Amino acid sequence: MAKVLLHTLVFSPDAVSTAYLMTDLARQLNSLGHSVTVLTTTPHYNLDQRALSRQQMHRRWMGLLYQSTCDGIPVWHVKIPMKGQRVFTRVIDYIYYHAVALLVGSTIVGSYDIVIAPSPPLTIGIVGWLLGVRRNVPFVYNIQEIYPDFAINQGLIRNPLLIKLLRLMEQFVYARSRKLVTISKWFSEIIQRRGVQEQKLCVIPNFVDTELYHPLPRRNSFAENHSLLDSFVILYGGNVGLSQDWESFLFASESLSHLPILFVVVGDGVRNEWLKNEVESRGLHNVKLLGYQSRELMPEINASCDICTIPMKASTTTDTFPSKIYTILACAKPVIVQADANSELSWLITQSRSGRVVSPGDPQAYTDAVLKAFHEKTDLPAEGERGRKFIEQEYSKESVGLKYKNLVDELIVNDWQY
Repeated sequence: MAKVLLHTLVFSPDAVSTAYLMTDLARQLNSLGHSVTVLTTTPHYNLDQRALSRQQMHRRWMGLLYQSTCDGIPVWHVKIPMKGQRVFTRVIDYIYYHAVALLVGSTIVGSYDIVIAPSPPLTIGIVGWLLGVRRNVPFVYNIQEIYPDFAINQGLIRNPLLIKLLRLMEQFVYARSRKLVTISKWFSEIIQRRGVQEQKLCVIPNFVDTELYHPLPRRNSFAENHSLLDSFVILYGGNVGLSQDWESFLFASESLSHLPILFVVVGDGVRNEWLKNEVESRGLHNVKLLGYQSRELMPEINASCDICTIPMKASTTTDTFPSKIYTILACAKPVIVQADANSELSWLITQSRSGRVVSPGDPQAYTDAVLKAFHEKTDLPAEGERGRKFIEQEYSKESVGLKYKNLVDELIVNDWQY
C-alpha cells in the first residue's frame, strides 16, 4: 500500500468537472488499497451543498485552512475566495494557494510516497514537484489540458514575454515529472513533439461513474418541471465559458425558431451573463437557460433531452478535452459536437458511432446537423445505446482506476529517486 498525496486545485465539495474527476480518482485509489490524502482549496467554483452536508469542513489555522473527510479520505482545504472574472485577481489567489499548500504539504499532511498533481494551472506542477522533493518521492503530472496552449489559442495571453515564460515553465514541469499522464494519445503526441521521451508518457483517459450516470426515461420530473416534453430538445450541460462556440449555438436557434426545437443550457460560467443578454436581445424564445444544477441531477437532465451538444471553438479540442462527453454517452444520449478533425473528441464520436461531428466555426454546418437530427429523431435512441456500450467497455471507473493503481505501484516498486 502506498501513501498518495493528491494535490489538486479543485476537489469535492466544489462542483466543477475536474473536481468530480479528482474526487472519483481519490475514491478509486483508496478502494484499491492505497492511502490517499488530498491537498486542495475551499470550493470556489460552485459549492455543492449536498456534498458539503456530507463533507463538512472544519476551520484550522484561524480559518486560513479547513479540514474535511471525503468517504474516509482526509482532505486539506486552503481557503481562497470564490472565482471571479478578473484574471489578475485569480493569479493572486493561485499564488497564495501555492504558497500555503507548499507549507501545509511539507508539514501538516504527514508522510507520503508519491505526489499526483493535475493541471490546470500549470504552476501546480511546480508545487507538486517541490512537494516531491520535500519527501524525496516521485511526482506525477496529470495533464487535463495543455497549457499554455489553451490560453494562447483563446487569446487570453498575448504578451510574448509572458508566453515565453510559460513555455519555459511548461518544459520545467515536464522535465521534473517522473511520469506525465495524459488523458489522450493526441495530448501525448503533442507533448512528445516538444522533446519529452515516449517512455515518460502514460495515457490514462478520464473515466465516468457508470452507476451514477445511467439511462433514465425521457419523461421525468425535471423534464416536466421545465416544460421539456413537448419539443425536440437539444441540451448543453456544463461550463458556459470561453471555449464554447456560442455563436453557432445562437445562430442555429435563430435559424430553426420556426420548428418545435428547444435549445436548453444547463450550467454557469464567465460567459453566462453575455449569453443571457444575447438570448434576450435576439428575442430567442426557443432558448432556455436553466443555470447551475447539482451533479446528482445530471442523469435526469440528460434524459430530458433528445440529443446533447458540445459546441467547441476551433483549436480548443486539440489542447483540451470536454470530459462531459463521457457522462453524456453513459446516459445513452447521442451528441452533436463541434470538434477539430484531428482530436480525441472527434475520434471518440466516430469510434462509438454515437453522434455527429461538424467543423468548429461553421454556424450553418452546426444548424444543418441539428436539423438532420430533428428529422432523424427515431434513430437517436440507437445512437445513444451504442455510446453507452462504448463507455462501459473503455471508460468505466474500475478499469481506469486500475491503470492509476498500476502506475503508482510501478513507481513505488522502482523506487525512483530525485
